[in-house]
This record gives sequence, C-alpha cells and structure tokens, in this order.
Amino acid sequence: MKFETQCMHEGYTPANGAPRVMPIVQSTTYAFDSTDHIGDLFNLPNEHMYSRFSNPTVECVEKKIAALEGGVAAMCTSSGQAASLLSVINVCSAGDSFISTNSIYGGTVNLFAVTLKKLGIECIFVSPEASDEELQAAVKPNTKLVFGETLANPALTVLDIERFAAFAHRNNLPLIVDNTFPTPYLCRPIEHGADIVIHSTTKYMDGHALQVGGVIVDGGHFNWANGKFPDFVEPDESYHGISYTESFGNQAYIIKARMQLMRDLGCYPAANSAFLLNLGLETLAIRMDRYCDNAQKVAEYLEGCKHVASVSYPGLNSSPYYNRAKHYMPKGCSGVITFNIKGGKSAAVKFMDALQLASKVVHVADIRTCVLHPASATHRQLTDAQLEAAGIDGGMIRFSVGLENVEDIIADIAQAMDKLDA
Repeated sequence: MKFETQCMHEGYTPANGAPRVMPIVQSTTYAFDSTDHIGDLFNLPNEHMYSRFSNPTVECVEKKIAALEGGVAAMCTSSGQAASLLSVINVCSAGDSFISTNSIYGGTVNLFAVTLKKLGIECIFVSPEASDEELQAAVKPNTKLVFGETLANPALTVLDIERFAAFAHRNNLPLIVDNTFPTPYLCRPIEHGADIVIHSTTKYMDGHALQVGGVIVDGGHFNWANGKFPDFVEPDESYHGISYTESFGNQAYIIKARMQLMRDLGCYPAANSAFLLNLGLETLAIRMDRYCDNAQKVAEYLEGCKHVASVSYPGLNSSPYYNRAKHYMPKGCSGVITFNIKGGKSAAVKFMDALQLASKVVHVADIRTCVLHPASATHRQLTDAQLEAAGIDGGMIRFSVGLENVEDIIADIAQAMDKLDA
C-alpha cells in the first residue's frame, strides 16, 4: 500500500462481522483458560496479558506507525518525553555515556543534561554540523548511542541523518532519531540509516491537541550482539533469564523496552488515547501537504516584513539547510517556522500579543495556527550558553502554521506587525 492508504488501513483489519472502525478495548486485564497459558506469555509475549504492557487498541496503532516508518515493531508511550527517556535507558545504564546533537527540543536537553545525569548517564552534546573528527573525539569507551532530531525544535536545523548514521555505525553504535516534526510522511529516517525512530505523537500525528503521547519504532537492523550491548545478549535476571537477541531476533530492542522498562515504569497510553491518535493518523498525509504549503507561503511573506530580522525555514532558498531538506524531506518541511523580530524580547512579545487568529499556547503542530516564545517558555530552563547552542535568542518566535486559509494567517501576521509601528 502507498503511504496515504497505509494511514487508513494499516494496523487494523476487521474480521467478518467485526466493527469497521478500530474498537476501543477498555480493559486492563485479559482472561485465560489455564495457569500454564499465562506462564507461557512470560516466555513469548505474543498475546495481551495486562494493559501496562500492551493493549489491543494501542497495538493496532503501534503496528500502523511501525508500517509508516518502515520499522519492524513499535511501542507507544504516554508522552514524547517518555519515548525519549525509554529509547535511551533501554541501551544506557549508570556509568554509560551517549552523544546527542545540541540542537534539539529544550525539554529533551534538560532530560539528557540534568535528569539522566542524576541517574549516572552522561550526555555528550555536539553540534549537528560538527566535523567527523569532532564527532569521533566525543566517543568514549562507555558511549552507547547517538541521538539527533530530523528537524530540530525550534531551531529547524536539519540533521544529516546519513552522515550521523555512518558515524554511529563506524563505532558500532545505534542512531536514534526524533522524527516528530517531519513525521514519516515527509521523512523516514530508517531508510537513511537510523536504527530507532521516536516521536512525540502529541504533535502532527495527533494534530488536534487532544492528548499527549509518544512512540518508539524499532528499525530492526542494528546488531545488538556486536559485543557492546551485553544487556541484550546475556540472560536478563529480572525476566527469568531470557536473552533478548536469542529469543526475539530483530525485535530484541523493542521487546526489551516493553517487557523490562514498560513493565517497571508503566508509562503506557490508555486505549482511548490510542483511538484518538488513530483518527489523527488517518488524515496525516492530507494534513502534512497543507501544513507544508501554508508554511512555505507564510515563510516567504515573513522574509519581506521590515520588522523581521531573520526567518528560519528549510523550505526557503535562503536557508543553509535548503539542499539538505530537499534530500531528506522532498515533499516539504512541516508547518513550523521560527523567525526573529527586530527589537528582541519586548518586540517579540508585543507582536505575539497582537495576534488575533493565532493561539498563544504551549503547543506546536496543531491544526490551528499557534505561536510561542521559546526563550521564556519551552526553553526557559536552559542556560544562555545552551540557548545559543540551540540557536535561540529573545527575539525568536516559534510560529506553527495551521490548516486555516493561508490568506487569513498572513492577514493576522500583517495586522500584528502593524502594531509594532505604534
């Protein structure tokens, strides 16, 4: 099936006489005929046993997202932050390190630099434009993975996935890519060498700002038995001595995450949340086309505004990431634009407060146009040095273009810009 068809049909196929629409299985528990049957599920978890591990409704969505990303399996989580956390600690333990680009979402920076540090895991930040020599210098004997964002939030830097994948694989390390902004409709990182893909499904996948969620997709290609990852190979004492690579083959990563981490941390989404997410996924392809088209027109308009110091959008010819974006995201660059208002924070706040159509919210990638001031909101916890590394200053505005008529969006921007002359 083509992508648009997969959005509607993957994950759930109704049996004869069954509901045409994916049903909500609102149950924590599942009944079995024998004690031995339940015991067998702890050897081979191929059925639902408890909804902290898996649920039939959520499983349908997991299968759909895995198909859309070209992976072998997926696991949904209760938030994008939970997906980021589990994707890393599924590989790293106390005493390990990992490498991440510094141009990533501010919440992820704090998770990596502060919270994981408290757990004994070191994050080594590098520039997404670091040379091969600089990247290699960041590798330590205890380094276990490489992390980056396809399209960074909010700097909109475009990761050279193939180069980072090659670097990671030269060192027998997996590459984890956050693909939230592009979604698999615009970019499929696994096809470019990424091993694991994560999303905050709260954003474009949901689209309607209905619920928070996340997902981890296993590409199924990485060799976890290469000698650097004994937790995947050696018997897991916390799970009756099972070897994940021996028992589960190319799904070792996602099964370990589910039966070890999800079992202990319990950050699994509710069935109803998955049902709502699926409604968003069914229209993903149609919506992404409109987001990209609207954002391109708004970005071009902003470039001509006298109060705008600079515009960051990879779809613009002026963007340093234009050619890279064409390679990785030939259909478009999502609906998120960042731009800097002349006059810094005070002018940025004055402009934002004058907007009438755009919603001022702590959110992005909605069907409705929304706007945020990153330096004082999502990235407020970062130091000045971290803000600079992420490409954020006081005049920066994150503008998430919605699905309204683009002429109305531009008219709202124009009247707000006029207020800056007052």
